[in-house]
Order: sequence, then C-alpha cells, then structure tokens
Amino acid sequence: MIDLHTHSNFSDGTDSPADLINKAHAAGLTAIALTDHDTVAGWDEAIQWLRPGLALVLGSEISCQTSDGISVHMLGLMFDRENEELRSVMARTRENRIGRMHKMIARFNLAGYEITMQDVEAQLSDGATLGRPHLADALIAKGYLKSREEVFAEVLHNDSPFYVAHYSPTPEDAIRLIKGAGGAAVIAHAMSSLRGRVISTDTFENYVQAGLDGIEVLHRDHTAENRIILADIADEFGLVKTGSSDYHGNGKLNQLAEFHTDPTEFEKLEARTTQSRVIRR
Repeated sequence: MIDLHTHSNFSDGTDSPADLINKAHAAGLTAIALTDHDTVAGWDEAIQWLRPGLALVLGSEISCQTSDGISVHMLGLMFDRENEELRSVMARTRENRIGRMHKMIARFNLAGYEITMQDVEAQLSDGATLGRPHLADALIAKGYLKSREEVFAEVLHNDSPFYVAHYSPTPEDAIRLIKGAGGAAVIAHAMSSLRGRVISTDTFENYVQAGLDGIEVLHRDHTAENRIILADIADEFGLVKTGSSDYHGNGKLNQLAEFHTDPTEFEKLEARTTQSRVIRR
C-alpha cells in the first residue's frame, strides 16, 4: 500500500516523523510520503527512522491561492530540497503565516475570545509550520470548542469572518516551481467543498499546461461523484491518479492508509521526475 499525503508535527500533524514512520510500518504500508505544509523540516528525522520494507517519498504540501482567492494545495513530491527558488517561496509562505495569525487572533479578540499568540505558539512543536490547526488547538485548550473538526466547521473555515488569507503562490506557479526542482506536482483534494470554495473543472487545463503530473482522486473529502469526475479529468489529460489519507494524527479523523495509490500509478509518477528521491532501506 502506498500513501502519498501525510503530515507530522513539523506542520499541523500530531505525530513526530519517527512515530509516523512506525505507524506506517505497523499499518502495512510499503511507501509513505511525508508532505508537511510548506516545509521539508521533518525529512531527516523520517529518514533516520525508516525501516526495511517501507519506502519514504520526500515531499511537501505547497499552499497556493488562485487569482480570485480560492485556496488550493499542491503536493510536491520527490523534488530537490536544495532548489533555491522553491525553498525561497516556501520560506516566504511560512513567514507570512505569522502576520496572518496575529490578524486572526485580533479578530477573535474583538469577538470576545480571550486568546493570545502565546496560546497558539504553545500548541506548536519546535520548528513546526504555523497554521490554523494550531489556532484551533489553542481555542480547544481554552475551552471554547471541543475538537478541530468543530473549530473548522464553526469559526475557521475559509468563509468565516475570522479567516485571513496569507501569501502563497498561484497553483500554476507552484507547479512550475516543483517541476523546476525536478519533482512531481499532484493537486490535493481538489473538490473538497468542506474547505470552502473549490476550483472549476475548467481550471485543470491551465494546470496541465503548467506541468501538472497528477490528481489526488481518492480522498476522504471527495464524494463518489467527485472521484469519478476527477478520474475522468486525469484520463483526459493523461495524468496520474493518486489516493491518500491526508493523515494528521489526532488532529483529524483521517486514518493512515485509508486511501492509497496503485503501485502502477506511482511508477508513472516517479517516471515524471528528474530523480525519484524515494528513500529505501
């Protein structure tokens, strides 16, 4: 089984990379991709704890935004982490998250929520990429809500008055950056309306022209109809079809390996990179 989308506590997951590797091994996975948001900081620990029989696909989930403000997430897989242009964009995105968090906290304060940046930072692991899930955890710790699912459903969804956008590249630019770093670009949960507005199916042609390699078809947030539509688009443009858990540990209901990628599809994806950058023991 191959799971190409997971998170550790170097972004908004709750498991360390070491724990994630151990759980992947116990779940019977043959390959797992570590795709923390806008960072590669967890790669070295994951590599260190890798076991025989389990391959590690190095990656990151790149935050993107369309020109009309729709949030899109692009999985960059098997790219060169030393590529300066991609490193710079990811760093800028992470830095911008700090100013964005201050703005969101201010909005919560005006609405009567007693929460501070220190409360949010207390939810982060060392070196983690700051994000809305950490604000959610702070709200839970304060007793305002009970779970991340509840927080995002009620006050932190993209259409919430508390939501603030942050700098991120366009999906097309993210694809070009990933391809420029020798990797493969796969659009994640493209039809997850639970996360707010979603892109039009017409948009995929632009992404293909930019170099898109694959579509995450199998995902918990996609309906059966969504999956059929996305699979048809992938077939139309000759794209790889992937499936994955988007596992976050205790942060979400998603279970490790609940969806996975066919090995033949993964071979196609690997062939579209300049170098596989899959670590095997």
